[in-house]
This record gives sequence, structure tokens and C-alpha cells, in this order.
Amino acid sequence: MRRFTSIVTLVLALVCPPLVTAAPAAFAQGACPGGEAPPPPVDTSERPAPGQPAPAPLPVPAQPVGGQRMGGCGPIVPAGAAAPPETTAASWVVQDLDTGAVVAAKNPHVRERPASLIKTLLALVVVQQLKPDQEVVASPEDTTQECTCVGLAAGGHYTVDQLLHGLLMHSGNDAAHALASALGGVPEAVRKMNDLAASIGADDTRAATPSGLDGPGMSTSAYDLSLIFGVAMREPQFATDVSTRDFQFPAQLGQPAYSIINDNRLLGQYPGFLGGKTGFTDDARHTYVGAAERDGKRLAVVMTRAEQQPIPVVNQAAKLLDYGFGLERAGAEPVGRIEPSTATATASPGGAEPQALAGTANTGNAATKTTPRDPFGLAGWMVTLAAAALIVVGFLVARRRGARKSAAYRAPQRTR
Repeated sequence: MRRFTSIVTLVLALVCPPLVTAAPAAFAQGACPGGEAPPPPVDTSERPAPGQPAPAPLPVPAQPVGGQRMGGCGPIVPAGAAAPPETTAASWVVQDLDTGAVVAAKNPHVRERPASLIKTLLALVVVQQLKPDQEVVASPEDTTQECTCVGLAAGGHYTVDQLLHGLLMHSGNDAAHALASALGGVPEAVRKMNDLAASIGADDTRAATPSGLDGPGMSTSAYDLSLIFGVAMREPQFATDVSTRDFQFPAQLGQPAYSIINDNRLLGQYPGFLGGKTGFTDDARHTYVGAAERDGKRLAVVMTRAEQQPIPVVNQAAKLLDYGFGLERAGAEPVGRIEPSTATATASPGGAEPQALAGTANTGNAATKTTPRDPFGLAGWMVTLAAAALIVVGFLVARRRGARKSAAYRAPQRTR
């Protein structure tokens, strides 16, 4: 039996290493410094209102969303891949927009502030709940928001479509406030944003303002922003607006008509660029999301807490996109997956075809559906079956040897 035990131990040692290396990694929020909540604010923008408690950090999921490697710290790249380009971003994710595969990442679930990238979540709520031609009258409060602003005139009449262009192309905080008012007011709009984030599995995200201006409890992650942007890009109205280079705002109340220009500098410069969004606050620093298409692949990059030196953030994003396209050409294995949690298709009020929110990339190609994963895993079943087979064999061998010993012990008694 000692020999059998040694054999079993040796076999399991040879079979088990893949299972051991695939065991749950330390989840990013618990393993990386500051991972459970964004870094402390540098000003008073997140101070709660008098008498209100500061929101506690969002709960940390038991398992990393998007795969075990998504719970890691530092750069996460395919086995054998070259190191990613250096960036100033605290975290980033490069994803395949059509399949949901995470091509590479860094600290994907570490919690940061979104700045104006949260406007992608507001826009997603808007395109799902408001009609493009719905008219919104700008209030004095809309026009006195902390800017950047698109230049709304108090009392002016604007369509939801016009406000969305101002929101996504020029990051207008006045447009964000006007759209929030159309959704029922700022508190209601923020509630709807957080409900939508929760419904698609953005567990690191809590909006505090509709515009991305810092507020108590504001939180997100590079993974969540990738998830939100991927879902939003399936909405034709959103995809059109972020790719628009210039847009005309109508004359209002004596104010002449004027044009706005998309402030995403990769548009028209990076080959195949599809659009994106920039962001900045003192607490969040620079944030960025952008997508591009090359050789039939559509990749998107998200960056959080980045700096403009030594090179602009958009140039850093371009390097990450180049790196991702290189990995795709080489056929590298994904390191994770962007996984919206709801499988419900919703139709936009404007009459567009329903957009799948999970598992299906609405790209005109055959739909790619997310197959539920076996949490035990192939390696786990292989080890279990191998161990079971060895135990059965060992039992039979031990029984046979025991029978021989019994026969040998009884034989002398019969000769007496």
C-alpha cells in the first residue's frame, strides 16, 4: 500500500499542476494597493452633503468577473507574448468588440474614477429610454454646470439627438445635465445609470453624477468601462455619434448656429478609428476609451488614471491598439472575456433593431454566444477521473495481495 500511495501521489503531482496554476488568483481589489476603492480624492468634490455618510466601497465579487486572470495585478498578456508598451495608465483593457475577448490588460478590476467616460453609461440609458427626436428645453441650471460645456442656451429647444452629439463629441456637462433632466432629474438619472450598470454586470461601477464630475462614491474599473462601451457600441445611435467629426447646433434665442468638433484626436488620424471618449478630473486624472477596425477585427482600449506626459494619452492608447492588433494577427489566446450578465435584447426607442446586451455581438456576422462555463473545469474533471481510476485499481491490487497473504498464512495450518 505504501508503494501504491507513492504511485498515486506521483501521478497526481504530474496531473495536477495545470489545475493548481488555474486556481483562483488573488482578486485585484484585494491584491492590488487601493484596489477596492479609488485613491483618496485630492479636493473636496467627493465630500458628502451635511448629515450624509460617505458611501462604502462596492462589494468585491467572490470570483473575478471575466475569468480568473482578470483578478490579477500588473500586465496580463498571453503566454509567450511580448511585453505591452509602457503607458502612464494605472489600468487598461484591450478587448475585441465582436467576440468580447480580452486581448490584454493591466489591473482590469482595480477601482478608479471614470471622469467623463461615465457619459457612455448615461448615453446608453438615453438611447434605450428616450427618442432621438424628443425635444428638451434647456434650463438655467443646465447652462450653469461646471464646464466643459457644449454651449446650451437657457430656454433653448434641443432634440435628444443634438444633446447626445454634444455629450459624446464635446463632453458637454450642460448636455449631460439636460439629458438627466429629461430622464426624470439628476437623482433619477443616476439611479437609472447604476441600475443599468448592475444589470449588465458592471460590479465595480457606481455613478455619482451623470457627467462624470467627481462625487461621493464614484467608482468604476477599466473592465467595467470596456463592458459599458462594448454594449453601447452595439447601439447604432451611439456608434454614429462617437464617430461624428463635426456637428451643427441650431440657432437659439438670438444665439447663432455653431459647429462643434469631436475632441477625440485619434478620429481621422488613427487608421480605421471608430470613435471613443475622453475624460479628465483632478481626482480621476485622464481617462480614455477608443475603438478601431483593422483586417476585419474591431478592438477597443480603455485607460484609467493616465497622464499626458511623456506623450499624450491618445498616443498611448494608439500604442495599446497597435499591440492588441499584433496579438490578434499572431492568434494569441485571450486572457479573459468581457461578459455582460444579461441575455435580454432591448430595442431602442428610435425603432432600431434590438441590440443584444450579452453574449451576442451584433456586427452583421454570425452571432457569437457566450457558453456557460463549467466552474469545475476540464482539468478538475480529468484529475478527479484519474484519481478515481487509481483508487479503484489500488483497491483491487490491495485486495488481491491481501488474498495471497491470507492463503499463505493458512497453508501451513493445513499441513499440520
